[in-house]
Amino acid sequence: MDILVMLEENPDHSPVLAHVNSVPSPLHSSERPSRDIVTLYGVPDPESVALALAAAVESHRSDDGRTEQIRHLGVWPERGAVGDAAWRDSEGQLVTCDLEISLESLHSTANQLLSECGQLIRRLVAGLSMPDWPEGARRAISVSIGPIAGITAPVFAPLESVIERLREADGLAFDTEGD
Repeated sequence: MDILVMLEENPDHSPVLAHVNSVPSPLHSSERPSRDIVTLYGVPDPESVALALAAAVESHRSDDGRTEQIRHLGVWPERGAVGDAAWRDSEGQLVTCDLEISLESLHSTANQLLSECGQLIRRLVAGLSMPDWPEGARRAISVSIGPIAGITAPVFAPLESVIERLREADGLAFDTEGD
C-alpha cells in the first residue's frame, strides 16, 4: 500500500486531525499504482500518524473490490473517520456513497499498525518533524506498508504476488534471461 504522508504545519484552517484521499491508478497504466494521500495537521506524533494511516487502511476494506474508487475522509480524534467514495459503474454512471469508520475500529487498526510498523511510523514522524526542510518545501514523505498480518494482507496482496513470494521463498523462482 503506497501512501504519501504530508504535513500541513498551520492547522488553523482545519478542525480535523488528518485528511485521507485516494488517487486511483490511471485506467490503462500499470506503471503508477493507486496511492493514498494522508495530510496531517499540526505537530505529528506516532499515535496521530497511526490513526491517520489506520483510516487509509480501513477505507480500503470498505471498497468492495473497486480499485478505481476515489475516497475522501476527514479523521477526527474523537469521532473517527467520515467522508465519501465515488466511482463509475459498469454503465459509466457516477455512484457515490458515504463512508464512516468508527473510532474503535480506527484505534484497533492503529494499535496493530504501531505494534507491527512502529519503527517505520516513528521514523516517519521524525522525518516530518525535522527542522531543516528547505524553505518553502512541502513536508511530504512517501511510504509503503504491508502486508501486515490481519490488516493489509487480504486487502493489498493479490493472489499472484502471494504465490510469487512463496515460490521465491522456496527457491523455485529463477531467471531465464541467460538460458
